[in-house]
Amino acid sequence: MKHTIAVLVENEFGVLSRVVGLFSGRGFNIDSLTVAPTNDESLSRITLVTRGDEQIIEQITKQLNKLIDVIKVIDFEPENAIEREMVLVKVSAEDESRAEVLRIADIFRAKVIDVTPKSYTLEATGTPAKVAAMVELLRPLGLKELVSTGPVVIGRGARGWKG
Repeated sequence: MKHTIAVLVENEFGVLSRVVGLFSGRGFNIDSLTVAPTNDESLSRITLVTRGDEQIIEQITKQLNKLIDVIKVIDFEPENAIEREMVLVKVSAEDESRAEVLRIADIFRAKVIDVTPKSYTLEATGTPAKVAAMVELLRPLGLKELVSTGPVVIGRGARGWKG
């Protein structure tokens, strides 16, 4: 089962390496990983997606909490989180498919951010399922390149990390 885990860490050299090393050292895979400073510049937030049953996820969170620079770990439940992903997609846009690419972009509220005589580059943001659905509709038209942020997640409601 897929889990999105957020890890609040000290914004210091080597912290990301230690977190990733924890996964590789125990044979766990990371499906996606994003890292950025928070509103407090001394802290960073690592958002990662991994797969495993409850026992594996519990083991991962316990091991993460043992790392010195880790302040907090949250395994987000889908009903208590807002999850978004951003994707850039370069798709073929020959004369016969240009209108179809634009229709799909419009349906998914994607932005056209680059145009050439033979391609469009689109930017889309949404739930991972929405982004995946758009990509699957564009695939038969000739996907040339795909870049994704991977999911980022924030808890629902007024409380923040320290709330």
